[in-house]
Amino acid sequence: MPKNVENFEIRTLGRDDYAQAAEIFAFVHALHQANRPDIYRKTNVPLGEDEFFKMCDDPHEIMLCAELDGKPVGYVNLYKEPGGPFAGTGWPYIVDFAVLERVRGRGVGSALMDAVEALAAETSDTVCLGVGLHSGYGAAQRMYVLRGYVPDGSGVWYEGCVWDQYAPCVNDDELNLFLSKKLF
Repeated sequence: MPKNVENFEIRTLGRDDYAQAAEIFAFVHALHQANRPDIYRKTNVPLGEDEFFKMCDDPHEIMLCAELDGKPVGYVNLYKEPGGPFAGTGWPYIVDFAVLERVRGRGVGSALMDAVEALAAETSDTVCLGVGLHSGYGAAQRMYVLRGYVPDGSGVWYEGCVWDQYAPCVNDDELNLFLSKKLF
């Protein structure tokens, strides 16, 4: 499913792409290590070849990659079975969206979102996602709202659970708001 946007190609990742995908995972690893090394291992970022192959073989997950001149510059995953507040809905779930800083603002993120939403629309009229609440997710928060995503109304989640009103929490990668969008 190649899609060219300017000089970018958006395509699915498969078993033959581990070497290229490892570059993306190294970027994400560095990002997580710099921000919160104590929670890095909780993320869904594959840590090695075995984990990558397991993801490639999972019929409930599709990995998309954005490439510029044959080098990965961003990626996003689509899970066919959501969790959190969307468990049981059957709505596809967008996760692990990342674009290298050096190419941000050039349409890579929008192209990835267009592609992943098109895949979601093949099986559902609605797609969902979760977004972190700290400033590191600011660009993503803004993009999701501008693309028509709305909060689900369950409030803030922390470490996979609805967080009680007035309960203290840490503004880290585990503090999330869940959003959904009607595709058609």
